[in-house]
Amino acid sequence: MGNVVRLSDRPSPGRARRGTVRHVQPPLWREALGRQLRGEREFRGERIADVAGRAGLSPQYLSELERGKKDPSSEMLEALAGALDLSVLDLTRRASAQLTVALRTARGSDPVLLAA
Repeated sequence: MGNVVRLSDRPSPGRARRGTVRHVQPPLWREALGRQLRGEREFRGERIADVAGRAGLSPQYLSELERGKKDPSSEMLEALAGALDLSVLDLTRRASAQLTVALRTARGSDPVLLAA
């Protein structure tokens, strides 16, 4: 059987105490999409007004989208993707990848004990 290693009874930051269930709040789709929109815009060195103008929406509305406060319609998503020289598929795949990474990070990498 080998050596037995005792895991600490004291929870580390981000972990629940023994006997409690830790609930991880999954990130919202609109927040991941907003981070992706802002990241794409900033990567290109553009202002909100520039991208909003090309997409045909107000800078205030684009700001709300980037902050994850609003959910865009499919038509709005198409206009934004076009304004950023992306396809809707590219934009949604990148936002989806962010969600996947965020979920993995939020859940942490807790130790797993397998018994035979």
